[in-house]
Amino acid sequence: ILREDGRSWFGFEIRDAIGRGEAIINRMTGAPPLVHFALGALYNKAGEHQAAINALTQIVESDKGSEAAFVFPTPELRNYVKILRKIERDPSEAPLTSASIRSLERTRRLRGKAILEESRAAFVASSANKAVHRELSTSDVLPGSDINDPSHGTVIDRMSDPLDDAAPNGAAARSDTTRGDRVKREKKDPYADRKPITEVLHDIYDRNVQ
Repeated sequence: ILREDGRSWFGFEIRDAIGRGEAIINRMTGAPPLVHFALGALYNKAGEHQAAINALTQIVESDKGSEAAFVFPTPELRNYVKILRKIERDPSEAPLTSASIRSLERTRRLRGKAILEESRAAFVASSANKAVHRELSTSDVLPGSDINDPSHGTVIDRMSDPLDDAAPNGAAARSDTTRGDRVKREKKDPYADRKPITEVLHDIYDRNVQ
């Protein structure tokens, strides 16, 4: 998958390889640096740049990423090295595995730093794009306005009265008074202007007598 031979790989194929690499690291205490590098390079190819940075930094930019740093091997690592040396002595026993190991070592040596820098640049660009989208989503409100500021009132409160717009400057105070009287009348008891029941009965009686 990591070999630059012009082949196109499906996303699920890359994800399957990543899953196998993650399983090896989780199951094997002290996994060899080459496995970490292969996993980081696969993360890069899959576009998972934060995971690629985490995996490649400890291999490319740290002394702990060197095989020489493994002085006290775990049983799993010792068995891995045993099989690796056997393949190196006689590549014909596992030609595909031998070729893959040599290709990974060559890629790690020649392109390890470049892959890491590529993931860093892509991660920074992605973070910048997300920040721009957040800015755009919060800029729907008019510039300089604060919808949470109670002094701005509601949209209806901020709408002007057509009568106020049409009134001359000298009539502004009278317009305010008229509008206040109108509001007071609207708030009065709706039954305040009705006649008492006695007057109604008198009116009915007088009409009947006539």
